[in-house]
Amino acid sequence: MLAGVEFYEKAFGAVELRRWSNSDGSVHVAELEIDGAMFHLHEESPKSGELSPETVQATTSVIGIFVPDPHAFAKKAIMAGAIESSPVKDYDYGYRQGVVVDPFGHRWLIEKKI
Repeated sequence: MLAGVEFYEKAFGAVELRRWSNSDGSVHVAELEIDGAMFHLHEESPKSGELSPETVQATTSVIGIFVPDPHAFAKKAIMAGAIESSPVKDYDYGYRQGVVVDPFGHRWLIEKKI
């Protein structure tokens, strides 16, 4: 999970707020923030059915994040190791959107209302 924390800091400018560790020193939960939006990263828990996209080899949800400049946000993520799935562009329904996939398989819909 440390690799995830490091990626989100580099790619999205996330700030780690706190961390809960297991007795073996591994991270159980990391609390982060991107421009005031707080989120948690949890370790996998197979007994609870909480599996990563890497494990299931699929994405079961898309994380949407509204940012002031989707082009710059996506570019920074790609430079940090994300893969562009759909380039940022304007849509007739009034949003500027693009999708990047982070190194852990999570899909990020980067968007702005225009």
